[in-house]
Amino acid sequence: MGQPLDRDSAEVITLLRDAVTISGLSQAGFARALGTSAPRLSTYLTGDTRPFAQFLIRAQRLGRALGAAKARGLMSAPATAAAMRGYFLAGEREWIWRMLLQGRDHLNAIVGEQDDTLRQILLDSWAAEPASVGSAEWDALLAAVVAHELESAGLDAPAWSIRSSLPTPWTPEHPFLTPDRVRAQTPDWLSRRNIYVPARDLVTA
Repeated sequence: MGQPLDRDSAEVITLLRDAVTISGLSQAGFARALGTSAPRLSTYLTGDTRPFAQFLIRAQRLGRALGAAKARGLMSAPATAAAMRGYFLAGEREWIWRMLLQGRDHLNAIVGEQDDTLRQILLDSWAAEPASVGSAEWDALLAAVVAHELESAGLDAPAWSIRSSLPTPWTPEHPFLTPDRVRAQTPDWLSRRNIYVPARDLVTA
């Protein structure tokens, strides 16, 4: 048997466990949201390893943010990616788009929140790193959309959304536009990431 935990270590474990619970994510999902691995988080939760103070603060902040977004029926970055992944695995391309745009619209609703304190809490739900949608291309598109919306609002893009362009051009199949026309109608902020989607496909009613 290991040595009993001191009171401070036990309190840290309690705070971390509470953060996982409040987030509404699985332990593995919350680890990803924090930008760490599930095994690493597990060592913090058992007391085998002591996290830095910054990690504990971030865990509490993101746990509260994710829980607040869920309670208000708002999508977060992890929730958006999870919804997109479900339809990606089902081969339902139209619904992948719908979930991407719905998440984007929820992000914009958060940006427009008038209560500054609540706004910052909810924005933190988009600082949480999402799991993969299922392909590097869709992951890159989600990251590009989130970074663009926040930067357009004069806000910092979350670290997970700042990534290099795709190594090869990606033009999702379009129902009636040729690849050349898609490229011609792609906004610069997407083409810079080697992603080609017509601007009108990013508009919601």
